[in-house]
Amino acid sequence: MKEIKAIIDAYKGIDFATTKAALATVARVEGSSYRRSGARMLVLDNGNYLGGISGGCLEGDALRRSQKAIVQDKPSIITYDTTQDDGAQIGVGLGCNGIIDVLFTPLHKEDKNNPVELLSALTEIRKPKAVVSITSGTQKDVLGKTIVYETREQFSKDFPLANITAAVEEEIHQCLNKQASVTVNYNEESVRVFIEVLFPVTHLILYGGNYDIYPMARCARELGWDVTVVMNIQKANKALFSIGAKVINNKSEENPLIDAYSAVVLMAHDYKTDLQNLQKVLATNTRYIGMLGPRKRSRKMFDVMANEGNSLNEENMQRIFAPAGLDIGAATPEEIALSICAEIRSVFAKRNGTSLRLREGTIYGNS
Repeated sequence: MKEIKAIIDAYKGIDFATTKAALATVARVEGSSYRRSGARMLVLDNGNYLGGISGGCLEGDALRRSQKAIVQDKPSIITYDTTQDDGAQIGVGLGCNGIIDVLFTPLHKEDKNNPVELLSALTEIRKPKAVVSITSGTQKDVLGKTIVYETREQFSKDFPLANITAAVEEEIHQCLNKQASVTVNYNEESVRVFIEVLFPVTHLILYGGNYDIYPMARCARELGWDVTVVMNIQKANKALFSIGAKVINNKSEENPLIDAYSAVVLMAHDYKTDLQNLQKVLATNTRYIGMLGPRKRSRKMFDVMANEGNSLNEENMQRIFAPAGLDIGAATPEEIALSICAEIRSVFAKRNGTSLRLREGTIYGNS
C-alpha cells in the first residue's frame, strides 16, 4: 500500500495542463518474478517515473511503452517472457524465469474512473475491496477498463461484457473470501480479467510514551503503515509528528480506530497501565496485541483477569503475542522494533515468519 499511496500523492501533484501520464500495472505473473501482480509504476511524458514493476530489468522498456500509450492515448498490454533463452527478449538472463503481463493505461485527470482515481478513493476504506481490470480480449475498446466492485447492481451496470458478468462476479467473491488476487481467462469473450484484492493499510497503535516508541513508529512509517500513539501528549516529541504519526492524549476520552487491520503494541512499561490497556483492546477485533517484557509479566496479567472472572479464551490468547516480536536476537530499541514489525507483517500475511530458505513452494505462493 505504501507504493500505491506514493503514486497517488505524485499523481495529485501533476499539472495535467502541461504534463501527461500513464500507469503501468503488472496484471499477470506466471512462474517467477521479482514483483507480484498489482505492482505499479507511474510514468510521466518527460521520462520521470515512480514505483516499479520488476527488479529493474523491465522498467526501461516499460517507460517507453508507457510513453507510447500516452502518445497514442489508448491502453495496451505487453507480455514479457523471461523463460525463453532468447537474447532479444527484455529481461532474459536475469534469472527471473517468468511470464509477466503489464497493462499500460494513459491517465486523464477528468476521468474519475481512471485507475489512480479509483485507487485514491479506496485508500480511506477500512475493508478489502476488489478491483477488476480487463487486460486482454478481442474487443479493444474495453482493454484497460477498470472497475471497483461495490454491489451486484453496480457491477452489472459498469462491467462492459454482459456474457461473463455473472462468472466474473462469482470469481470476485471467491477472491474476497480467500483474500487473494487472480487473473482469469474467459473463453466466452476471449478475454482475460485481473481481479485484484486490495487491503486497508496496516494501522499500528502504540500505547506508551517512552523512548522506545520512536523506533517503532519510524519502522512502521517506513513500511507505509499508519501510526497512532496513545500517550501523555505533553511528552510527545516533535519527531512523532514529523513522520506523520497521530498522537492521542491518554488523558482524553478519544480512542484510536482499531479494526481487523490494526495491530496494537502495549509498551507503557507500567504494569497497571498495560493491564488496563490490554483489557480495553481485547474488546476490539484487532488480530495482533503485542506485549513487551517477560512471559511471567504477561501471565500475571492473565491470572489477575481470570481471578476477576475475565478468563481469556483460546481465541483471545491467539491474538496476544507476549513477548512481542520474532526471535532474531533483538536487543536495542531499533532491533526490537524490527522484530515486532516483522511479526505483525507475518501475522497479517498468515505466514510463520521463518527463513525463506525453509519454505516449500514459491516465495509469493499460498502453499
